[in-house]
Amino acid sequence: MNLLYANDRPGHYPASYYAASATEALPVEMLQGEERADVCIIGAGYTGLSAALHLAERGRKVVVLEAHRAGWGASGRNGGQVGSGQRRDQDWIEGRFSREDAARLWQIAEEAKALVRDLAAEMPGVDWRPGVAHACRHPSEVREAAAYAEKLNRDYGYEGIRPLDRLEMADLLGTPAYAGGDLDMGAGHIHPLNFALGLAHRAVAAGAKIFQQSPVEQVEPGPLARVITRTGEVRAEQVIFACNGYLGGLEPSVSARVMPINNFIIATEPLGDLAPLRREIAVADSRFVVNYWRRTPEGRILFGGGESYGYKFPDLIRTVSKPMLEVYPQLREAKIDYAWGGTLAITATRCPLFTRVRPGIWSASGYSGHGVAMATMAGRILSEALIGESDRFDLMARFPTPRFPGGQMTRQPVLALAMTWYALRDRLGL
Repeated sequence: MNLLYANDRPGHYPASYYAASATEALPVEMLQGEERADVCIIGAGYTGLSAALHLAERGRKVVVLEAHRAGWGASGRNGGQVGSGQRRDQDWIEGRFSREDAARLWQIAEEAKALVRDLAAEMPGVDWRPGVAHACRHPSEVREAAAYAEKLNRDYGYEGIRPLDRLEMADLLGTPAYAGGDLDMGAGHIHPLNFALGLAHRAVAAGAKIFQQSPVEQVEPGPLARVITRTGEVRAEQVIFACNGYLGGLEPSVSARVMPINNFIIATEPLGDLAPLRREIAVADSRFVVNYWRRTPEGRILFGGGESYGYKFPDLIRTVSKPMLEVYPQLREAKIDYAWGGTLAITATRCPLFTRVRPGIWSASGYSGHGVAMATMAGRILSEALIGESDRFDLMARFPTPRFPGGQMTRQPVLALAMTWYALRDRLGL
């Protein structure tokens, strides 16, 4: 079974809140016959679209191939949160990199946020809103959050985050479910599908060609690589894999280190004054399988939670309503207007995988739930590397991303068992 088609109709966006409130999508043009390009990009999510935009602005001839529609995958389905820092915190990074490189990685992440914010300001319907709260379940986590906020201020000059105690968190979120945490006003959240569509329009305006409903079947490397679809091919000097969780078997050296997992979101009816989250901030909690949510401008609660590791999605409303009602039991009678799922990609260390697959073939993926900012930034970093400015790519490529144990047939069951154990341990408070 192919994840590209396991839960979705070919060429159609899922029936999500985002699709229902989307701006104008690119008209569909399929690849027919042969195209020549300096760079062929496989995948029209944030990574591929950002790379296409930045390369086209540098004068490169770019062709993007997308199996479905621009922004169809995780880029158009996620929680929309634009968090600070890398996926792993600076304490973890400082244990594996020099202080100088740790500072550079922090600055890359800060530039990633700024890139999204600046691009969003020029795009209709993206609706940047500042503020992401980190809600901690246990007092020990609250103390750790306060210490980390102090560290970011002291060592990195970051003043956007402040600790919250139990009462402050309860007042902010409208629930007593958490012991405290922090509020990062330097982070933010957006309409993720409209951001992807905005990137696509910007890339086309800069000169890139985007062919949709054109799934790649094979890549033949060489001085002039052949990227082959059922109805045509692209001959290009350089190729970028920007497929994330939907890579499949196109490049086994990448898929061995990047694992697709599924995550789910529901959207309530507009709640008006009954909406428990009073401010238009986003929230993520400290569970191993993270709950995350935010309030939309019209007063809906978009709540994400639950994971699966196979191909078919479960009952989405039942899966996500359970953690939502643990946080907000007062929403038991609220109508659920939308429910959707999507496939992201993780690595064993939760660090992104930047890699030169072979000469002329590049890849960036495995953002592990931190991809709105970092995938967009990856496109910029890839554009630099492809013209010979590879310092930042090489630094990102130093993140450890080992292979998952087992082969293609066994690693998903092994991962499912491990994730189930950690989730159970988290639920029991162990």
